[in-house]
Amino acid sequence: MSVASELSYQPRPANPVQRAVQAFGASRPGAWLFARILPPLDTLVQRLTRRRHTLPSLLAGLPVVDLTTTGRRSGRPRTAHLIAVPYGEALAVLGTNFGQASTPTWVLNLEADPHARLTYRDRSVDVVARPLVGDEAEELLGRAERLYAGYRRYQTRITGRRLRIFALEPRR
Repeated sequence: MSVASELSYQPRPANPVQRAVQAFGASRPGAWLFARILPPLDTLVQRLTRRRHTLPSLLAGLPVVDLTTTGRRSGRPRTAHLIAVPYGEALAVLGTNFGQASTPTWVLNLEADPHARLTYRDRSVDVVARPLVGDEAEELLGRAERLYAGYRRYQTRITGRRLRIFALEPRR
């Protein structure tokens, strides 16, 4: 069974208002703003809606998963809210960090320990992260862009680091 089906994760096309929010989020000022306000607001919205909704799902039509990794320094669980892209039996995540210069902490945590937990609404599954490179990464970027056009725009702004992409596959 695929990770997406285990989690009942199925992205849907965005409506015109959601596409406008996505366009703003892909812009430099929008990405800067969302990078700062989305994580705490998303946690609040999840708590208030008993994990049925997230701010990006409501405003931009983008379903959000919670990826819980093990902190590479602390050894403690660390959770990041991410958009996932269906990819075969896996869900894939991109370390764009809204196009900012720094590598997201969750990426560094996955590189140190690829075992993680993925949660969507009230369902969770244990996963193992596998880096996607070369043709696989390009294929995934094409899929990701169809879900959210901001990914390509983020990629053009990333300098001084490489974009890391991971397939989150079921832990067997």
